[in-house]
Amino acid sequence: MAGVKQTDISPVLVTGATGRIGRLVVDRLLDAGAPVRALVRRPEAAATLPGAVEVFTGDLTVPESLGPALDGAGAVFLVWTAPPDTAAAVVGQLAARVRRVTFLSSPHRTPHPFFQQPNPMARLHAGIERLIADTRLGSTIIRPGMLASNSLAWWAPAIRAGEVVRWPCAAAEAAPVDDRDVADVAARTLRQDAHTGGDYVLTGPESLTHAAQVAVIGDALERRIAFEEMTPGEFRQHLEGTAPRPAVEMLLAAWRAAVGRPAYVTTTVADVLGTAPRTFRRWAGDHAAAFTGGS
Repeated sequence: MAGVKQTDISPVLVTGATGRIGRLVVDRLLDAGAPVRALVRRPEAAATLPGAVEVFTGDLTVPESLGPALDGAGAVFLVWTAPPDTAAAVVGQLAARVRRVTFLSSPHRTPHPFFQQPNPMARLHAGIERLIADTRLGSTIIRPGMLASNSLAWWAPAIRAGEVVRWPCAAAEAAPVDDRDVADVAARTLRQDAHTGGDYVLTGPESLTHAAQVAVIGDALERRIAFEEMTPGEFRQHLEGTAPRPAVEMLLAAWRAAVGRPAYVTTTVADVLGTAPRTFRRWAGDHAAAFTGGS
């Protein structure tokens, strides 16, 4: 984007820097030549970060611990990974020390039934957005839809074991967005003033059912993967003890609402980056090894 005003060269602080999106944002910022800081709760977590990253230990549940990481920083990539109790104090810390924030939120404002189910995480995100809006921070909100990488948690264990993939709501449609596209957009918004005030819903380029997504993964592996639909009760039992019950019920409600309805698809990735978003087919091909036991 020639001619777009860049932010200053002050360091960018990335929270959630070892997570799925945060880790990619770190790489994108380094590739762009930006000085990067990472906030980690445990010093040993920094072992997975590039040596060029300046690491700070801090915790969102202890707002005063963020001071050293924020001093001298210009922007923050905020991934909220804590209970809501300290959100106001953390946003206050940001507003007192940095110019801008990009917040990783959710598409809870999107007028599609998939995103309109009761959702505790959406309520948390909406509350943090209000806190940010009440400050003088320059802010960008990014709202990824369903992440393509969810497939790794959902279906990779069965596929690696050569088993039938069993999942509810086979005909529920989504437009999985590649994590790399989310990170590319986030890094761009952290470096360019033109995105201040942006509210970006990020999706992949096509609507695919659960069954179709599994078939695409099978194409990447050059083999057919059997898919069977499980009942909601079986799904609850499948996730017993591994996921909070409200989250399970939210997913089931969202998927039921999405059966037979094309997914909500945006052009935001292309609009921001100037390049087409990665397809789920490309994502599956690039991550085929994860479904075969490779790295």
